[in-house]
Amino acid sequence: MKNYICEQLGIDVPVFAFTHSPDVVIAVSNAGGMGVLGAAGMGPEKLDQALQKITEACPGKSFGVDLILPNNYVGKEQGGLDINSLKTQIPEGHKSFLEDLLKQYDVAEIDADQANAFTSTFGQSVTYKGARTLAEIALSYPIKLLVNALGTFPAEFREKAHSLGIKTGALVGQVKHAIRQKEAGVDVIIAQGYEAGGHTGDIATMALVPQVVDAVAPIPVLAAGGVADGRQLAAALALGAQGAWTGSVWLMSKEAETHPVVKEKFKEADASQTLRSRSTTGKHARQLRSAWTDAWENPDNPNPLPMPLHSMLIDNAQRRIKEDANQGRKGGKELINYFVSQNVGLFTEERPAAEILEDMVKECDEVLGRIGGLANSKTNKS
Repeated sequence: MKNYICEQLGIDVPVFAFTHSPDVVIAVSNAGGMGVLGAAGMGPEKLDQALQKITEACPGKSFGVDLILPNNYVGKEQGGLDINSLKTQIPEGHKSFLEDLLKQYDVAEIDADQANAFTSTFGQSVTYKGARTLAEIALSYPIKLLVNALGTFPAEFREKAHSLGIKTGALVGQVKHAIRQKEAGVDVIIAQGYEAGGHTGDIATMALVPQVVDAVAPIPVLAAGGVADGRQLAAALALGAQGAWTGSVWLMSKEAETHPVVKEKFKEADASQTLRSRSTTGKHARQLRSAWTDAWENPDNPNPLPMPLHSMLIDNAQRRIKEDANQGRKGGKELINYFVSQNVGLFTEERPAAEILEDMVKECDEVLGRIGGLANSKTNKS
């Protein structure tokens, strides 16, 4: 299965595993794929520690980092606002609504010092200046790929990455966005369809990928959104992609840091129980429906704020909800959710990440062989 993208990035199979868990990155990269650490939401110290761990555990293996550095960002015009300046832009009405929601579900308070420390750390990563800091940390490690999840890749980091021999990638949801990335000099374009978990657009993978492949050739394209097993990996290759960018499937791996209550919800859910909602980041992101998304989708309630204000608003609330769910309390369990693709109906059990990758590649080979056999059968008959 080794192809051009594998040769360019030093991997054995064209499967890219986006994850917030360093242990999943390690497992997938050591198994021959490429683990890509999602840096959004990490403070500088946490990212540095994670990359140290991965570097030590994956000697000679390829891994990457994915970050969020969108073009439309509150405070970007001023070069990025500090935390206190951003906090002043959060309306009091939104704060009151959120506190009332937590009271409605009887979500317990948490230690004030812990809450303030968490907010301070998280806040660094959701500001423009903070995102730049994370990019600088990532580029100080032997990564093979640096990916921007939102917006055209900033020239300053693309140029620095290239000077270090690091490839750059970008996620897109429309053909016009893919063309912009090509013009900006990005090395790998990830065409992410509507089915995907997390930030995603409204065009399905089956329609998006071949159009992007044609529009940006010869730049390699990865298919994202709706790829969780070997059948779907084979379909991605058939559409002209060089490989697959996968994410949600790793949430059910044994190494994942997914909240135990969320894992149980995934096991019981199907595709109809996901939705694109601004309720978690301020931008549309596919996630599991819960009492949390229902509240923010209700037109009688305040609209989510733009990024990064919404993340800053709900940061402490999300912490409380997770702790509440940890204690087995009803309110936290009803509110808690997470990003996940429409493939959630396939996630019925926890398995080691390396096993997931192995089975995906094996099934893909079988599917490609079966399809090849059909083509050969037709040729022989003619």
